[in-house]
Amino acid sequence: MKVVAVTGCLGFMGSHFTRACLLRGWRVWGIDKKTYAARSEHLEEFQHSKSFKFLEADIATMDHLYEVDIVFNFAAETHVDNSIVDSKRFLHTNIMGVENILELVRAKRNYEMPVLVHLSTDEVYGDLTAGNHRETDPLKPSNPYSASKAAADMLILGWHRTHGVPFVIVRPTNNYGIDQYPEKLIPKAVKYLSLGKKIPLHGDGSFVRNWLHADDTASAILHIVEHGERNTIYNVSGNYEAQNKEVVAKVLRCYFGKDVPLEDYAQFNYVRMGEDIRYSLDDSRLRELGWKNTKNFDEELARIVDYYKNKFTW
Repeated sequence: MKVVAVTGCLGFMGSHFTRACLLRGWRVWGIDKKTYAARSEHLEEFQHSKSFKFLEADIATMDHLYEVDIVFNFAAETHVDNSIVDSKRFLHTNIMGVENILELVRAKRNYEMPVLVHLSTDEVYGDLTAGNHRETDPLKPSNPYSASKAAADMLILGWHRTHGVPFVIVRPTNNYGIDQYPEKLIPKAVKYLSLGKKIPLHGDGSFVRNWLHADDTASAILHIVEHGERNTIYNVSGNYEAQNKEVVAKVLRCYFGKDVPLEDYAQFNYVRMGEDIRYSLDDSRLRELGWKNTKNFDEELARIVDYYKNKFTW
């Protein structure tokens, strides 16, 4: 049995991972600041388990880390549009929060420092029109959000080199799944349809993303912990690539039960400064360890659309 800390345990990816840890029989110390994107119902669910304890805290200012084997850092500000409007919260949480965690881990040096497993993003590499990014590629972030995540990755490498902090950095592609906050494309699309409004799409909708289910992300991280190497970086790809307008067209099909004209339900006049054209990862290092994703995008999308259609989320 492992004893672990999961920061951002009430957020989208963090809650999926916390659930996976509890199902494994691990003891979980959940940490969350309870920002706008946190889901309080997850706390009610997790506290039914005697193996779960909760602390409401900001990772940038918390001053104590209990004795744990691993710290899984999911806590982050993640919405690119918000980072363009005001980057301060992103620098606070994504950079200073990671620096504080690193210092709390380093403080355990007289005993045994826990491993820091940090959730990064494919966006730290920047975009590319063809091919795939490998873990050894240089980081070329395109916006304040991805820049803050790249900075956190660099801090971890620096604390490892200087202080010996053990780490694993995980860089997944776009996550999707139930309970995602509706600032992200799929739940946002259903929300706008429910409100009778057109779905805003960046540019002409041709920007390409690679989609990975949150449960597959959780299984990949657990697989890395159990079979991978410490002090290294792993990409995680969903291997389902599609243009944003293709994803929205599929959402419309699931919502209405038939094909409908995309132009009737989407607007293409929104411009995001610094928009990345395409992300794609080579995750062969992880797959060589025996991991593979199991979720089918079309099957899961139908479930997700039905969920949000019947449970409106503001």
